[in-house]
Amino acid sequence: MDLSFVASGFAVGLLVGMTGVGGGSLMTPLLTLLFGVSPAVAVGTDLAFASLTKGVGTFTHRLRGTVHWEIVRRLCLGALPAALLASYSLKHFGTLNKEIGQIIRYMIAGSVMLTVVAILFRRKMLAWINAHPERQLQGDKLVWATILSGAVLGTLVTISSIGAGAIGATLLVMLYPRLTPAEVAGTDIAYAVPLTAIAAIGHWWLGSIDWSLLLTLLVGSVPGITIGSYAARAVPERLLRVLLAFTLVAVAAKLVS
Repeated sequence: MDLSFVASGFAVGLLVGMTGVGGGSLMTPLLTLLFGVSPAVAVGTDLAFASLTKGVGTFTHRLRGTVHWEIVRRLCLGALPAALLASYSLKHFGTLNKEIGQIIRYMIAGSVMLTVVAILFRRKMLAWINAHPERQLQGDKLVWATILSGAVLGTLVTISSIGAGAIGATLLVMLYPRLTPAEVAGTDIAYAVPLTAIAAIGHWWLGSIDWSLLLTLLVGSVPGITIGSYAARAVPERLLRVLLAFTLVAVAAKLVS
């Protein structure tokens, strides 16, 4: 068991525990840039990692009653077929060849930058939508917008493993501004479980999951998330999010350089 992978899992888990975001945004680029794991294997392994860790989170939120299952259903109606289609497309075009690997790197970089926007401007977006209630979607428009958002996230997550966290939560805030922060987190985690599971199964079919690497990352991440959750109260959230955003910008720049 490589201690550097355990340490990386711990570090990412610590940040996720303290900020609530950054799992896929950090883990996938970290595996690609620092350890030289191929982009396809990094994405597949991180998806399997996310499906397991988010499953535990969903159970907790379900007990607390902070999951809106109707919203989860709408997101899944778009996300799950999109994940299946994206997996088939990767299989058809050859996920492990050099050209597709480079496309995945660019997709990861783009997803990372979307995560940065979500981290830095989420509160401003929420303030704007609350100040303009006439712009809030209602009825069938809201349902279809949610399904479309799920489809976009399903594609993004399957190709890059990034998007189910910060980007998904930001879309939920924009579409359903009356949800409490706990409900946003619970609903976001709940829909991400079947999405990451299906995407992970797709990558298993493609042969792009490293199971020994997955186990090693879990050994480090579980205590990291636990410690980070307790440490979150002692560290200013704004400072953490700004530091995380700058780190992700540097990661995205390195991915496309």
